[in-house]
Amino acid sequence: MDAMAPAPRPAPGNAAAASEAALVTRPGKPEAPAGAMKLTRKAVLSRAKASELGGVRKLNCWGNRLTDISICHELPNVEVITFSVNNISDLEPVSQCQHLTELYLRKNRIASLAELFHLKKLPHLRILWLSENPCCGSDSHRYRMTVLRNLPNLQKLDNQLVTEEELSHALLEGDEITAPPAKLDLANCCQNATLESSETDFTAESENELMNFSLEETNKIRQQLGMKPVPRDKFSSFSPREVDGNCKNRNNILNAILLLLEELDSEGLEVVRQTSGNKLQALQKKELHEER
Repeated sequence: MDAMAPAPRPAPGNAAAASEAALVTRPGKPEAPAGAMKLTRKAVLSRAKASELGGVRKLNCWGNRLTDISICHELPNVEVITFSVNNISDLEPVSQCQHLTELYLRKNRIASLAELFHLKKLPHLRILWLSENPCCGSDSHRYRMTVLRNLPNLQKLDNQLVTEEELSHALLEGDEITAPPAKLDLANCCQNATLESSETDFTAESENELMNFSLEETNKIRQQLGMKPVPRDKFSSFSPREVDGNCKNRNNILNAILLLLEELDSEGLEVVRQTSGNKLQALQKKELHEER
């Protein structure tokens, strides 16, 4: 089992917290936002199978709702980082990873392309996956040109090779970023956000995610719920009401599982831990494969 910092035990019905507890912990400082999820030293060493932070070369923390990655300040030799599917908004800690060559940040909460200011300090960065973040906006061409103008050494952006022609256009069509983004007072604006989110909040968040899923992702969820896949020709008419039913069904299953855990002894819990760990590892490997 991964070595990790102690975390609050999730209440039944909060499946998101159940998965988060295995990797992250909330900061203990009073000034930290209540809902912040911090990547810890022990978790990094366990994930990277390293004895010290200076020995970490690859770090995979896909899908753990991370918000605080300040531990990156202590990873001078890391070369590949996967932070896809989290809640990261600040890239300043990554600026200290001077040997970084690959950075995966798909599906986070990076609001401004000004965050690229921090990545401009990485001389070896060649692969960046930044799509599905708020900063990408609705103008995909301008977004790509801006990224390439500020990171001209990239060889691949969002799983698409960078061409010399694009780099030439980026000098004219991209925006140059010369300063980091202004930071909000997260302690005040997030004071009502808590790790122990209500089932209603979790359901609303899940509904929004599900309605933005692709056909493949939607059918993956339906398969896990024991439901038939949606045919491609009917996907466009797939209704939010049906998505809502899927989400509630999933929450019911998760609630039942969490309640049943109370009845298991240590041997039974170990079987569950190994099975869920293997499945999570397989999903993460698949995600990594798709991103590369």
